[in-house]
Amino acid sequence: MDLDMIKQQAREAVLELIETAGLRAGQVLVVGCSSSEIVGETIGHGSSFEAAEAVFEAIMPLLSARGIYLAAQCCEHLNRALIIERKCAEAYGWDEVSVVPQPKAGGSFATAAWNRFADPVAVEHIRAHAGMDIGGTLIGMHLREVAVPVRLKVARIGNACLLAARTRPKYIGGSRAHYE
Repeated sequence: MDLDMIKQQAREAVLELIETAGLRAGQVLVVGCSSSEIVGETIGHGSSFEAAEAVFEAIMPLLSARGIYLAAQCCEHLNRALIIERKCAEAYGWDEVSVVPQPKAGGSFATAAWNRFADPVAVEHIRAHAGMDIGGTLIGMHLREVAVPVRLKVARIGNACLLAARTRPKYIGGSRAHYE
């Protein structure tokens, strides 16, 4: 496992997504990350805390510098709850739930976020402005309507496939409506 390569791929992907999605300070990026898939194992069957930390270490400074909140999605064992900073939960009015992720119950990436955030909390539901799905973690339930696929130049992080999305406001109205 080449941690430097994982970090480089994660940095490139998040920078491109920030640009493409037009993410601004105060907005939320949800990231689902299967460290198992990154290291070439089946999702949920080969967790690598080192790989998860490498992704977190690569993307968090880039998000922080721009004032963008990270929401780290937990695995299915915690019903895909999210780890966020308390100030993000308060800013959006998202209710805290009681759970602390672990590598085998929540996932290594969510655990890394919990360990590294200044004041972490878990929440059940969010509506993020954009998202990165590393290894098929199914982040769609946490995106705002309307999600738009984003094809990034980086298609993999380690061995994991990478999918990304941005969101846009709904188009409403009919034939007379005008849009920006």
